[in-house]
Amino acid sequence: MTRDPLRRDVLRTGGVLAGGILLSGLPSSGAASAAPGDDPSSPIAEPAVGRLRGVAEGGVAVFKAVPYAVPPVGALRWRPAQPHPGWAGTRDATAFGSSAPQLYREEGDEVLGHHGSPPFDEDCLTLNVWTPRIDTSKRSVMVWIHGGGFISGSGSLPYYSGETFARNGDLVVVTINYRLGPLGYLYFDEDGAGGNFALTDQLTALRWVRDNIAAFGGDPDNITVAGQSGGAWSVAALAGAGSSEGRPLFRRAILQSPPLGLSVPTRAESLRRTATYLDILGAEDVTELRTMPWQQLVGATVEMFERTSRWGYWSTPFLPVLDGVTLDRNPADLLLRGPGADIEVLIGWTREEANFAFGLSEEYAAATKDQVLARARDTFGGRASEAYTAYQEARPGARPVDVLMDLIGDELFRIPSLTLAERRAARRRPVWAYQFDLPTPAHEGRLAAAHCLELPFVFDNFDQWSGAPFLNGLNPRVRDGVAATMHPSWISFIGTGDPNRRPMPKWERYDQNSRTTMSLDVVTTAASDLAGYWRRLHGPASR
Repeated sequence: MTRDPLRRDVLRTGGVLAGGILLSGLPSSGAASAAPGDDPSSPIAEPAVGRLRGVAEGGVAVFKAVPYAVPPVGALRWRPAQPHPGWAGTRDATAFGSSAPQLYREEGDEVLGHHGSPPFDEDCLTLNVWTPRIDTSKRSVMVWIHGGGFISGSGSLPYYSGETFARNGDLVVVTINYRLGPLGYLYFDEDGAGGNFALTDQLTALRWVRDNIAAFGGDPDNITVAGQSGGAWSVAALAGAGSSEGRPLFRRAILQSPPLGLSVPTRAESLRRTATYLDILGAEDVTELRTMPWQQLVGATVEMFERTSRWGYWSTPFLPVLDGVTLDRNPADLLLRGPGADIEVLIGWTREEANFAFGLSEEYAAATKDQVLARARDTFGGRASEAYTAYQEARPGARPVDVLMDLIGDELFRIPSLTLAERRAARRRPVWAYQFDLPTPAHEGRLAAAHCLELPFVFDNFDQWSGAPFLNGLNPRVRDGVAATMHPSWISFIGTGDPNRRPMPKWERYDQNSRTTMSLDVVTTAASDLAGYWRRLHGPASR
C-alpha cells in the first residue's frame, strides 16, 4: 500500500484504510445525582452552574467531564453551541467523558501513537479542571485547546493532563473537548447561523471559564488560552471575541505551531467542499445528514482525504470557513486589532514541522526535483529554482523531499508565525518567539524536530507519553533538561506575561531590531533573527 501523507494523516489521526474503522459509540458518563453527604476525601467545587464532586490526583484536585454546553445532538447537530443550563444536586466529576467522534485505529500510529481515545460520542462538550486547592486565591488560569488537524484529539488525553502545570505552577488548568471533523466544520449556510461550530464550542467553553473559574481558585481576569497546531489556530481565532466591555476574553495567548499559512476558504469554497461530502454519503442536504448516525458521518472522512488532497500539501479534509459570522478574516489579523491587539502573545514552531506528515512517507521519499520545483512554483512563481537551491544548500545532502518538507513547514507554520511577530512588533504589541530545534532520534532521525515534538517538553510529563513512538531514543538527561527549561518558562508567561524564568536564558521580546527568537535545544540560546534569511526569501516578492 502506498504510504503517502494523505494516508499517513488518516492513520495518524486514527483512520483505518484497511481492516475496518472503529466507530463504536459509548454512552457518556457523569450525570448529575443527589448526594446525601460529602466524602471529606473528595474535593467539592460550587460554581454557579451547580455543585461538583471531583477527585484528588497527583496532589491536585481534578474535576472531569464538566458540561459547558448542551449536547449538540438531533436538531442541534450543526448548530452553534448553547451554554449548559446547569444541574441540581451534586454532579459526579471523577471520570472523563466521551471524546468528540473521530477516526480511530486501535494499534495507533508511528508518530504519536494515539491522538484520541474512546469512548466517542456526540455528547462530548465537556471540560476538565485541575486546581491545587479549592479556595479564593485567584490563581492564574491556563485553558488548553488541543490540536489534531481539525479532525482528531481530545482534552481528556493523558498527554494534556493539567496536573504538572497545576502542581508546579500553582495554576488552574482547563482542557476542553469540542466538535471535530464533519461535525465541527461542515458548512451549510443555514439560517444565517454561520459555521465553525467547533469555534462556537471553544468560545462557549471560554465564557464558562470566565463565569465559573473563581469557584476553583482561579482568576477570571488572568486567563491564558494556549494551544498547538489546529488548537493554536483556534486560539488566534478566539482573540477577536471581546467581553461586553470590549476587552478580550483572555489576557495572554500561547500559539504553538499555529498553521496560520492555511488558506481559509470562503463560504462559496466551503459549500463546494460540503457538496463533495454530501456526494460521498449520497445525501441531499443537511436535513438528511441529521438523520445519519455519527459513525457514518465520521467514516466518510477517509474518502474526503482522497478527494480533497493535493500532492505536496498537508491534507486537511475539513477546514474552518470565513463565514462572516464567527470569522471574517485570517485569525492572525485578530491579534493585531480590536480586542486581540491587547493580548500578550508567545508564539513558536518546530524546525522541521512537515517531517511529521512527510518524513516517513515512501512515496514522498521518491519525489523528484522536477516534482518539487513544480510545487515550489505555487509559492515562489518564477523564483522557484532560486528557492529550491536555497533550501538544498541549507541542508547538505538534501533530497528533493527534504526541500519539499522545509518549504511546506515554512509556508504553513514558520513564515506566517514570523510575519505575525513582525506585525505585532511594528505596533509595539508584546510578543515572544521561539523555535524548537531538538531532533528526535526515532525512526533513524527522519522526523527530526517535527510537528508536535515540543508538547511533552511543555507539559513536562513524559510518563504520560510512553506510547508515543516519536520520543523513542531520546537521552533522558537531555530530554529532562530541555523540559526543565521550557516548562517553568511557560508557567512564568501564564502567570506574569513574561517567559523569563531560570534556567531559561534571558528572553527578550521580539522587536524589529534584534528579532530575538529563543532556540530550544540541548543548549538553549537566544538568537537574533534566527530565520531571517527564510523570512526574506518568502517576502512579498515570492508571491
